Amino acid sequence: MTGITPYIKGLPAKQLELAREVVPRATRIGLLDDVTDPKAHPQRKEIEAAGQALELRIIPAEVRTSADIGAAYEALSASGVEVVIVEQSNTLISARSQIAEIAAARMLPTVYGYREHVEAGGLISYGVNLDWCFHRAAYYVDKILKGAKSSELPLEFPTSLQMVINLKTAKALKLVIPPALLDRADEVIE
Repeated sequence: MTGITPYIKGLPAKQLELAREVVPRATRIGLLDDVTDPKAHPQRKEIEAAGQALELRIIPAEVRTSADIGAAYEALSASGVEVVIVEQSNTLISARSQIAEIAAARMLPTVYGYREHVEAGGLISYGVNLDWCFHRAAYYVDKILKGAKSSELPLEFPTSLQMVINLKTAKALKLVIPPALLDRADEVIE
């Protein structure tokens, strides 16, 4: 096996910490959990473990397809969550506009792992740069086409993370993003 993996151990726990920075008094954190994506299971385990250590209640809402997202947010809202974390998964990145619209309609601040969610109207993301991952994947394809054996190429992990904040969304949610968080952001969308 070779290639680029967008999942980095420890990142989901950091996203949980970020959710607490965005909504400091939050004690009930929702998790949009894509049960069909193999990358999602370790993310859920990490977030639940970090939540337990921080004495937070993690409330998962499982989805299998994008058609489940509305009901999942409805369940999260009904259970009284104050902020939601969206796992990094193929289904959830593809449904980014739908998720942003539903999160806004429910007035639920939401933390994502990909900047593309924030570009689609989401609140804040902290994670890998997918463009970098695609660029590196092209490098691997080039090497393989030139005769390299995939088994001899290492599995790579992204070496830098980025935080993107959408202030327009924050304003619509009536949230004030802490200045320290804005200072740490790699990009602020206004």
